[in-house]
Amino acid sequence: MDGAQLPVDILHWLVALLPIAVLLVLLAVFQWKGIEAGPAGLLAAAVLALLVFRTPFQTLAVAAGKGIWDAVFILYVVWTALLLYLVTLRAGAFDALRRGFLEFSRNELFLVLAIGWVFASFFQGVAGFGAPIAVTAPLLLGLGMRTSYAVIIPLIAHAWAKHFGTLAVGWLAMVRVTEVADPTATAVQTAILLALVNLLGGLGVTWMYGRRAAVVHGLPLVLIIAVIQGGVQLGMMYVNPVLSTFVAGTLALVALYPLSHWRRYAEPAEGIVERPAMRDEPLEEPAAAEEAAGPQTQMGLGLALFPYIFLTVIAILGSAVPAITDLLSQLQIGLPFPAVETGYGLVIPEAEPYSPFALLTHPGTFVLVTALVALVVYRLRGYYRSGGQSLLGNLVKDSVPSSIAIASFLTMSKLMDHSGQTSILAQGIASVATAPVYAFLANWIGILGAFMTSSSTASNILFSPLQSQAAAALPGLEQLAVLAAQGAGGAIGNVIAPANIVIGTGAVRSSGEEGAILRGTIPWTIVAGVLTGIATIILNLF
Repeated sequence: MDGAQLPVDILHWLVALLPIAVLLVLLAVFQWKGIEAGPAGLLAAAVLALLVFRTPFQTLAVAAGKGIWDAVFILYVVWTALLLYLVTLRAGAFDALRRGFLEFSRNELFLVLAIGWVFASFFQGVAGFGAPIAVTAPLLLGLGMRTSYAVIIPLIAHAWAKHFGTLAVGWLAMVRVTEVADPTATAVQTAILLALVNLLGGLGVTWMYGRRAAVVHGLPLVLIIAVIQGGVQLGMMYVNPVLSTFVAGTLALVALYPLSHWRRYAEPAEGIVERPAMRDEPLEEPAAAEEAAGPQTQMGLGLALFPYIFLTVIAILGSAVPAITDLLSQLQIGLPFPAVETGYGLVIPEAEPYSPFALLTHPGTFVLVTALVALVVYRLRGYYRSGGQSLLGNLVKDSVPSSIAIASFLTMSKLMDHSGQTSILAQGIASVATAPVYAFLANWIGILGAFMTSSSTASNILFSPLQSQAAAALPGLEQLAVLAAQGAGGAIGNVIAPANIVIGTGAVRSSGEEGAILRGTIPWTIVAGVLTGIATIILNLF
């Protein structure tokens, strides 16, 4: 898009910023939910596009249509991931996983890292949307952890898995709203930054558990898990980014079994006197832990892991085996959109079709097939329990609010893009910042977006176009570096996102401790943001 005729001045820059400001103020100050604030931000973007940026109704209609189409692509993953979560929850698979963990080791720090870091990250690989916090926080409470730390630890520990987790919904959102020049290189640089976030998560958990003595005792385990999770995710960027976090989390989960037989972590740790995260005595089967794990069953660990193993197999077959991928990719779905422009001469070319995708190789299809197979298997084995509400009713109830919010964010992003507002914001920032300064700040923009929207996906939707256009306007600033920083920043920002904190306090029945939890996560967020900013500057040089 040619933005040469756009009015890049302080007045138009502030007006272009207004829709984002409206959204963030409603979310952060007035504490509106995403389902409420999203449409308000969308309305502000549309009104300003018409009144200030001379955008014809046809251009707005095309932008809205593209936003809704992008939402279909993303929400297909959201809905099917939640379906899989509900099926496994009702079958009691999480109770089996909980029992399996508790049988691994008598070393308390090992169990804290296994549940709060590895299991939460594994869960983020396929479910996400707050589910890792809702499930692991009560389990940590059951180990004897204080309620605030039971929420803080999984929040910081699984942050690295947000961007490529839930079968890469955050990454898919980024590439849907941004013209990514080199997707593979961008994904690689993002994985490098997330590997740093991953290591900081493991170190943060050990420090919170038992300060310096715990770090010394747990360091070998932290390094091993960090290499598995971060290294495998990085390697998967060259194979299939969509599966990267899921495969990395699965391998780390499997690695816990041999690591639990290592004498260092099989028996209680010695020398850890200070344990600020733990109660004096463990709680005995807290109700919150039982509820989060679902109904108690006699299911074995293998059957509990069956859906995730099955998902791994079909996803690899469907997306990594050329013969099968070529066959399944023949069914392409897309919508045509005409060329449009604004009164300032900003031209958006026609799309014939716009962003087509292969339905049979879509991540949502893999998850849907897995959920249906898991439902049949658990029913046949007698484990699945329907509960008081139908599965479909539960799915709709839990999915609609986030779906409306995501659709609103996507449509707002497209309206700002097609009316030139995003270009004006990017060119204005580029005119006053140097490349190193912007590279350092790029991940903080992602952190801000995730903090305000409580979603790394929403942060990517809102700010990826801005980051990309800033890179195009600022000499010496590489697009792949700032998009990588955006992805990492969006992941980090989830640690301080209000909605995620509330999910955690609700899971452990500690409403009112949100402030204490936020104070506990802010220092880690600052450290992660600063180090990620420095790493982005380095990546931008190469």
